[in-house]
Amino acid sequence: MFFVPYVLFQPPMTVLIRKIGPTIFLSTIIMTWAVIMIGTGFVKNWGQLVGLRVLLGVLEAGYFPGCVYLLSCWYTRYDVQKRFSVFYLIGCVASALSGILAFGLMQLNGQHGLSGWRWIFILEGVITGAIGLLCYVFLVDFPDRAAKSWKFLNQKECDFIVRRINNDRKDGNLEAFSLVKFLRPALDLKIWGFAMIFFCLTTVTYAIAYFLPIILMEGMGFGVGAAQCLVAPPYVFAGIVMYSTAWFGDKFHVRAPVLIFNALLCIIGLPMMGFAKGDATRYAGVFFTVAGANANIPTCMAYQANNVRGQWTRAFSSATLVGFGGLGGIASSLVFRTQDAPGYRPGMYAALA
Repeated sequence: MFFVPYVLFQPPMTVLIRKIGPTIFLSTIIMTWAVIMIGTGFVKNWGQLVGLRVLLGVLEAGYFPGCVYLLSCWYTRYDVQKRFSVFYLIGCVASALSGILAFGLMQLNGQHGLSGWRWIFILEGVITGAIGLLCYVFLVDFPDRAAKSWKFLNQKECDFIVRRINNDRKDGNLEAFSLVKFLRPALDLKIWGFAMIFFCLTTVTYAIAYFLPIILMEGMGFGVGAAQCLVAPPYVFAGIVMYSTAWFGDKFHVRAPVLIFNALLCIIGLPMMGFAKGDATRYAGVFFTVAGANANIPTCMAYQANNVRGQWTRAFSSATLVGFGGLGGIASSLVFRTQDAPGYRPGMYAALA
């Protein structure tokens, strides 16, 4: 129930972030979903949980495409992949630490009559709310309005950024909004081509994020605590690969070769992870798979951003790209099925395809 509103609400959310401004828009949705996370820790029945998941999907629909849109408006074509990588790398660090954090919070099981899983939602919601408050103070607006953002840049510096964007691709200034102008990119086949690439990539990344601890436990025989901790090192390695390939892509003005290289890492890693005999070899395959799949996310975002022009085209394209990424999340839950444990061979075949 999370992914349906997450996909459907992305296009209007990118319009809202441009109209309202990222400072208010992003900080508000982050603090609101923090409240929802805390509320999830106190649910009493299935209906309450489903309702909160739907609301969370609506709110998060504005976050990722909004951030992608905002970053792409600040940087030139061959500066953007490193910035996308740093943005996504923070998510990888969170993924690397989430298992360890969850294991630690589970030790609160029984405190004040609450189960360990409830404490995970409550305390992670508190952390999320604190981050939302920081965003309200420090988040910077789009370049043409950034001079109003806590004096991050003065007007002269903001004008320089806009001129730099205009010299690179001539879309640094915001055009007047119209629904026709916003939806016109839907007629451009390459927008959907990039979206399909992103769908394929996120099918793998979501599957790994969801099922890696289970694969480590049921497929490789690790205990719960060990499996949660062993999730972290592959994501650290993925961060190194991600930024290295982003630097290479920006430095030498290439996108497709980087995309292919990362895909090859994934193609090498998946058979090792799924079909090798020794646990050490399988765990090494996890490193290649996690690195290749996650490094290709900012690569694809940069590849698309380099091939669109116009503020509202960029807004629609960001929403479409990330929306298809959400569809990849749905697909990953369908191809990695519990009845296929512990090997998850159909899921491995689908990811390889």
